[in-house]
Amino acid sequence: MRNGELTRRMRENPRLQMLPVIVALAWPTMLEQLMQTAVQYIDTAMVGTLGTQATAAVGATSTVNWLIGSTVSAIGVGFLAYISQAIGAGERARAKRAAGQAAMVTGLVGVFFTVLTMGLSGRVPVWMQVDESIRGMASRYFLILYTPMLFRCASIIFGTVLRAAGDTKTPMRVGVSVNLINIVLNFFLIYETRSVALGGLSLTIPGAGWGIEGAAAASAVSYLYGGVAITGRLWRHAEVSPRGQQFRPDWSVLRPCLRVAFPNMLQRFGTSLGYVVFASMINSLGEVSTAAHTIANTVESAFYIPGYGMQTAAATLAGNAWGARDERKLRQLARTILPLEVGLMICSGGLLFVFAPQLMQIFSGDPEVIHLGTTVLRMVAVSEPFYGVPIVIEGLMQGVGRTVAPFVYNILGMWCARIAGTFVCIRLAGGGLVSAWGCMIAHNMLLFVLFAIHYASGRWRPAEDH
Repeated sequence: MRNGELTRRMRENPRLQMLPVIVALAWPTMLEQLMQTAVQYIDTAMVGTLGTQATAAVGATSTVNWLIGSTVSAIGVGFLAYISQAIGAGERARAKRAAGQAAMVTGLVGVFFTVLTMGLSGRVPVWMQVDESIRGMASRYFLILYTPMLFRCASIIFGTVLRAAGDTKTPMRVGVSVNLINIVLNFFLIYETRSVALGGLSLTIPGAGWGIEGAAAASAVSYLYGGVAITGRLWRHAEVSPRGQQFRPDWSVLRPCLRVAFPNMLQRFGTSLGYVVFASMINSLGEVSTAAHTIANTVESAFYIPGYGMQTAAATLAGNAWGARDERKLRQLARTILPLEVGLMICSGGLLFVFAPQLMQIFSGDPEVIHLGTTVLRMVAVSEPFYGVPIVIEGLMQGVGRTVAPFVYNILGMWCARIAGTFVCIRLAGGGLVSAWGCMIAHNMLLFVLFAIHYASGRWRPAEDH
């Protein structure tokens, strides 16, 4: 098709006009998440060379990481809805006031979670039913990882503020730098000093030999850099800099943010707590199941990237459209982004199914771990396109400030399908990892049904309330 013909069709079709905007917002988030996942892959592969025990020790508390990170992210969702709607309405001063409040909240939340996580580092492996032989390793890893929690909160919340303003490239650039720092430090902190043959030459590579503590230290340093860097970028940002704003509670901003954030926080806390319970039941199956589950989770995370990249674009653009009270644009956005999301997730699910064995082999040489991980990955690959639908619908609803229904649906899916099902399969029926992942797939399919019905009813749009 000639360029002139394509341009004419785009002018005549508003949905085609949206595609470049959607892609422009989504691709930096996708690249940022791709880098984060690449680092997870590298971390898991490097730790995997230390043995199955090391992999299990790192993976045993990973769901607690989701629990805390997702709770902080929920706070960011409140500011995302408020700021994107303010910008859509052309109210820049209101957006800047919200950025000031985000900075204040980040400080409070960061200090709270630092104290909490450091104080509980010795108890978390016990609660997670980690094998006694690796509890010490798991506890040390957790403590080091959460020391820079204030800076992690800054990265999460300030990155969301920038995305709400339509700037997805700045968080991407900072995220890429964070991940590169993590990879380089892993290389020097995990392993002992060793000699490497290169082109007939023997090079001595210095190393601290800290093992999994080295992996945690590398992550901690990179988080510290990320928090400082994103704070500096936000401070200098033309549209949402908090410079000159008051850092006392402004309830005219905080109340609407909390109305959106609180249900989302309960949702993320409830679902992440479900992940913790789910992982603890899997940990009780032994080291092989724990290692296979940890590696399979890491592998699978790369194939959700299209979904969450599109979710960011959906939330920002939906907030802009609703802020401008343009309901027609809101409907066009939904009709454009949903088919695009499903197509991307079909591709990612197909790739996961085909290459599951090779991906497992990157992280483990244990044939039993590889076989078990391959089996569960191929199971979940089939459900990927269905799971993409609720991800994007939830993004649309976050942008317009409707977070109560997603809270209800996610809690039902997690606790009624995944947790109750896994308890029955493992504790009562004596099943293993395959049956647990079957319950996880049932959870994903239930979300697809609930969100699809909600979307078809039209109740996701605020205008339906009037």
